[in-house]
Amino acid sequence: MKKPILLLCCVFALQTLNAQEQLMTNAFNREATLLNGYWKYIVDPYENGFYNYRYEPFENQENPGNGAFFTNAKRKDKADLVEYDFDKMDSLKVPGDWNSQKENLFYYEGSLWYKKSFDYSKRDPENRVFVYFGASNYETDVYLNGTKLGKHIGGFTPFQFEVTELLQEQENFIIVKVDNKRKKEGVPTLNTDWWNYGGITREVKLIETSKTYIADYQISLSKENKQLVNGSIELNGDNKSKKRIKISIPELNITKELKTDGEGKCVFEINVKSMTYWSPETPKLYKVVLSTVEDTITDQIGFRTIETKGADIVLNGASVFLKGISIHEESPINGGRSNSKEDARKLLEHAKSLGCNYIRLAHYPHNEYMVRLADEMGILVWEENPVYWTISWENEDTYLNAQNQILEVIQRDKNRASVIIWSMANETPTSDARNRFLRRLAAFTKAKDPSRLISAALEQQNFQEDPYTRTIHDDFAKVVDVLSFNQYIGWYDGGIEKCREIKWKITQNKPVLISEFGAGAKYGLHGEKDERWTEEYQEYLYEETLKMLDQIDQLRGLSPWILVDFKSPRRVLPEIQDNYNRKGLISEKGEKKKAFFVLKQYYDSKN
Repeated sequence: MKKPILLLCCVFALQTLNAQEQLMTNAFNREATLLNGYWKYIVDPYENGFYNYRYEPFENQENPGNGAFFTNAKRKDKADLVEYDFDKMDSLKVPGDWNSQKENLFYYEGSLWYKKSFDYSKRDPENRVFVYFGASNYETDVYLNGTKLGKHIGGFTPFQFEVTELLQEQENFIIVKVDNKRKKEGVPTLNTDWWNYGGITREVKLIETSKTYIADYQISLSKENKQLVNGSIELNGDNKSKKRIKISIPELNITKELKTDGEGKCVFEINVKSMTYWSPETPKLYKVVLSTVEDTITDQIGFRTIETKGADIVLNGASVFLKGISIHEESPINGGRSNSKEDARKLLEHAKSLGCNYIRLAHYPHNEYMVRLADEMGILVWEENPVYWTISWENEDTYLNAQNQILEVIQRDKNRASVIIWSMANETPTSDARNRFLRRLAAFTKAKDPSRLISAALEQQNFQEDPYTRTIHDDFAKVVDVLSFNQYIGWYDGGIEKCREIKWKITQNKPVLISEFGAGAKYGLHGEKDERWTEEYQEYLYEETLKMLDQIDQLRGLSPWILVDFKSPRRVLPEIQDNYNRKGLISEKGEKKKAFFVLKQYYDSKN
């Protein structure tokens, strides 16, 4: 069994860690002990609990002493010098961001330490135990009972560490250092247009498995033959070679026996005479059971095909128009970072009430509830890597960070029928370095998951110096399966009347998806249709934009910006923005603006 390794605090210790720790597929349905609830915390802007006064990491020292917060030091006698005490500190709720929980942390960016005490008894002494984080923003160091488990970089994807040999039946303590400082070399980088919510923002749980368990699988419908279900399964453990695995789909009367190879892997094909294919109209999910002598895991999987043919997006052999909306991961119930099933359901119900069959999850992977519920509710999904605006394109660590984040979301969501598009980036300026970065990322993504489409939210340009003819002139347009771009004519680009003058010349024979358009409006503010920030202005822009976009022959979908108003420190106009991006069709209080009904009417006409 692998022992925890002390990882030095290098910029990309993450890659070393991931080579050792395999992220399990379907942690969502594993039996688990939740570590959610209230955790003690210490705000540490100078990182005094991580570095000594010479700025040397305590964890690199043979005897870190009482100054290292991860040791959870306690005074042994009255002469001891210990300058912190987790147990006497205030508490934060996990999952949750610190910004929306504590007024004095509203704008805080930096390091904060969490501590949780717990007891744990294994079901079987031979079993293994993992601590699993749904996400933590942005850089996370994790310690159990004073020992470093590892580091994770990235704010929106899951990660895990094995804790089998460190776990005690009583008086365990897990300590987590979370640092949400924005960094130039980060993914995303320094400059964004959303709130940088810090903290352990998704669930934390202990997952107990058998010594050898089902670690990974991908099951889907063959693109070439809709009567063929194929896939792969992989075991993790010391005894994974030549092991029997059974896959069953009870509703289809399917049971198949498999045997792993020397590396604990197997691939399979299953002929299916008849099944109901997953679609927005019929979001049929089948119970799929994978089992070995030691382990059993169950999932709910929909079977569908997705591809492009010329200018069409083709779902189960038929062209589909994506009636969508963009969504940020902000709670429509309590504010702050969304983290609950109730949050996800409310957002998706808003989208359904708009007439959507599709959502764009911007600008990073959202919590797993979103895609699980999208499976159930019949909503197609675009998932996006946080390669946003101006990344450090020539920095290898930046690339590896982006690659790892797309890998982790693929690992989590590759069996979700709703997910049809992996987006590589949003509004990135063209350059040779950027093109190399994105081509490399797209090739990696296709290699890991060839069953889905690749896209990116690009930008449109003037055509041959004609300000009224627009086109897409971007080398990455050659790579994507779906040609997507953002445009804000009438908001950032001239007045609304300009929409009537614009012509489109799209030279690529690919489906076009307008990934963003919109205008800001404060709910309840009314005036003339040419007065910015009024509901009437936003309504008028939607009316004229939809007429303009309908001129595009290859138009196969839209995801306007955005479903609900969301917090952004870039948006400071008093009495209008007040730290909110106001381009939502719904206010942060759930109130529908006039433009909501314009888009709904347009989508209803597409039925």
